[in-house]
Amino acid sequence: MRKRTLLLSITAASIAGAAAFGWVTIRRGFSARDNPSVVETYVAETARRLSVPASERNATNPFPPIPEVLTEARAHFADHCATCHGNDGSGKTQIGQNLYPKTPDMRLSNTQNLTDGEIYYVIHNGIRLTGMPAWGTEEKDEDSWKLVVFIRHLPELTPAEEREMEALNPRGPAEKQEEQEEEQFLNGKPSKQSQNKHHRNIPKEEKR
Repeated sequence: MRKRTLLLSITAASIAGAAAFGWVTIRRGFSARDNPSVVETYVAETARRLSVPASERNATNPFPPIPEVLTEARAHFADHCATCHGNDGSGKTQIGQNLYPKTPDMRLSNTQNLTDGEIYYVIHNGIRLTGMPAWGTEEKDEDSWKLVVFIRHLPELTPAEEREMEALNPRGPAEKQEEQEEEQFLNGKPSKQSQNKHHRNIPKEEKR
């Protein structure tokens, strides 16, 4: 009888605690600008750890950290990952800092202490209810394993490597046009915009 009463008390307390947490969360709103609470962070990290099967967690990276692999993975990261994570893996980007939860600094222990298998699993399968998509196909993919090699290298990333990555970052139409105009200016060629402006300013008599 006492055990049953204790069990009911614990269950009631758990329900009350969950209800209170839910109420506080709702009252705070659902803005992505907020930082996850300590409870949310703990639950999320625990769920991430438990969601990775033991066989995947202990998987060995088939690619060694040799220059050829790092060069390929660095280019891949700059083109596909840096928009959210930044070239240096800090997550200090406009998108990364406005996600909920915010993009982590992968140079720090929360990422670096994960096994290669865990990092691969996150890249390949993504994380639900976050901004991290699943990048891999259903089959094993080599690109994700190579990215693991580069992520391990992030704490030692050099300024020269970052500059190289900047040239590989995706650019929008406006940025591409600006670069093209700068290149034309340096080569002594007027841009289309300046040509059109000059054409509009020519008096009608001269155009004839």
